[in-house]
Amino acid sequence: MSTSRAADVEFFWDPVCPWAWLTSRWVAEVATLRNLEVDWRFICLRLLNKDKDYLKDFPEGYIAGHGSGQKLLRVAAAIRAAEGSGSMGELYTQFGGDLHVRRRRHDIVDHFEAGFPDYLRSVGIAEHYLSAANDPAWDEVLQAETDEALSRTGRDVGTPIISFARDGQTYSFFGPVISRVPRGEEALRLWDAVWEVATFPGMAELKRSLRERPQLAESLGDGA
Repeated sequence: MSTSRAADVEFFWDPVCPWAWLTSRWVAEVATLRNLEVDWRFICLRLLNKDKDYLKDFPEGYIAGHGSGQKLLRVAAAIRAAEGSGSMGELYTQFGGDLHVRRRRHDIVDHFEAGFPDYLRSVGIAEHYLSAANDPAWDEVLQAETDEALSRTGRDVGTPIISFARDGQTYSFFGPVISRVPRGEEALRLWDAVWEVATFPGMAELKRSLRERPQLAESLGDGA
């Protein structure tokens, strides 16, 4: 199931992942500087990990975390179905900013079983979309886009997944996982470097597991 509008970049997001959030702010920075169109699409960590035992395979709290992401994505899917994809970037900025920067995570995660209606109202979500948070019918959409993202990269990855076009070809990859958001020329240098690595024939993986803590506080820049 593809909702792509021939955008320059497709970014598959789940709002609860802090690493995807940081990468998304870098992509948004580059999109502004390079006048790129980004299609903000869905990948659901709760569905990606549906076959795992959350009590054994994840630390405490991940059910509520991934469950919150799933329900926020259901709401986003309902809005996109009714209004188109143009607001998805702003919606991700709202959800991600509240989760990772504005200290509103408890407003969402602590009330995920109820679908956090008070939070959704507080950020301007129309009343008729609130029930989508607890409507599993939207999982068909989330599963289809999750499957599409993984079909481009292979299944042994997480979030974020990025796709972009070059010379008539589409290239997709997991990451880059970054712990801080580069701005200006630094953002462009990283973009160009990732572009070259991702389009090198036969390139499969470049990784290191050592990383600093995610620097979330400044990730919204002046908009925090």
